[in-house]
Amino acid sequence: MLRLAAASLAGTAIEFYDFFVYGTAAALVLGPLFFPTFSPLAGTLAAFATFGVGFVARPLGSVLFGHIGDRHGRRPVLVGSLLLTGASTVAVGCVPSYDTIGVAAPVLLLVLRFLQGLGLGGEWGGAVLLTAEHAPADRRGLWSSFPQVGPPVGFVLANGAMLTLSATLTDAQFAAWGWRVPFWAAGVLALVGLWLRSSLAESPSFLAIDDHARVPLAEVVRDHWRLVLLTAGALAVGYAIFYAVTTWSLAYATERLGVSRTVMLTCVMAAVVMKGALTPLAAVLGDRYGRRPLCLIGCAAAALWMFPMVALLATGAPLLIFLGFLVALVSFVTMFGVIAAYLPELYEPRVRCTGAAVGYNLGGVVGGALTPIVATALAEQGGRVPWSVGAYLTGIALLSLGCFALLPETRPVRVRAAEAKAEAAAG
Repeated sequence: MLRLAAASLAGTAIEFYDFFVYGTAAALVLGPLFFPTFSPLAGTLAAFATFGVGFVARPLGSVLFGHIGDRHGRRPVLVGSLLLTGASTVAVGCVPSYDTIGVAAPVLLLVLRFLQGLGLGGEWGGAVLLTAEHAPADRRGLWSSFPQVGPPVGFVLANGAMLTLSATLTDAQFAAWGWRVPFWAAGVLALVGLWLRSSLAESPSFLAIDDHARVPLAEVVRDHWRLVLLTAGALAVGYAIFYAVTTWSLAYATERLGVSRTVMLTCVMAAVVMKGALTPLAAVLGDRYGRRPLCLIGCAAAALWMFPMVALLATGAPLLIFLGFLVALVSFVTMFGVIAAYLPELYEPRVRCTGAAVGYNLGGVVGGALTPIVATALAEQGGRVPWSVGAYLTGIALLSLGCFALLPETRPVRVRAAEAKAEAAAG
């Protein structure tokens, strides 16, 4: 289990590195380079629009790779998704700017971002399911949390690279070639990920299926459509919080408040490191007390914190910005620390790879693709404190809270029964 969990963590870290490095570049540099004829605001919005295309592609990737995972196994998904995401990320770093090839530059950027999202749409389902389906029932949350630690590790790697380059290069050097280096590094990371995943064993749950679904998506739409919509709505708040903190806030603080790139990247990275460290703790609590209670608590905390978070961001003070981000991401991890165990338990094994991945990635469209665009537009219309952004994020949190309230608890009944029996005997 330790070897499997470590390989899953490393793989998700690499793939999310690829995805996040684009988000950071979109916030800091892609607007002027690929949309120079736009105003600064319009250029940022256009860059965030290409960022959002990756989220639109993710459900399509979950359908494609989910079909492979439910028909042919979880292992092929891990290899195919990693190759696609890694290759498209390296290619982004090679796209000439608008000044060199004109309108073809943003078009190429759009296509490559779509391919990035397509690959990542398969990654989460494959990595999480392979770990969750190997894990013992009473520790499924803990072992499944390893792939969930991958995204913050990938984010820290991506932003650490951007922070180092931003701090050591001049603005002209960073805009000319510095921002491309983290994209080129994705090729090396992809090769490392492929090596780590080359010897993983297939999921026992998949091997135990006698009658594989012929068209998994058709079964999911026919028999589980309500569950897919509820999980998508439930997960939207996590994406909204994360990308408000890690993407929108970078653009807002550097462009509107005059906070330096280095300071903002440091605040965001420090908060994300704390989030990653707390992920296993949330998973252990989920194994002990159930998945749904933690999700409800995290949603409620998010709904209460969004207005204070934007107020702290508007101060421009690094410590207050960090505090706002930290509490927001703690509420996030309270939910997402248990999601890797929760979603697979909601779906039957024959369509689990498709159902869980589609629900997870549809939540990304609602919460992740739209948040940087909507928040940027809303903040432009307000004063120094973007209260309208706080209202938008609070609304998403309340939507997710309602969806989680309608989902069942999935913590294995036999585990709960055994604990109750032990407690009764002790009493």
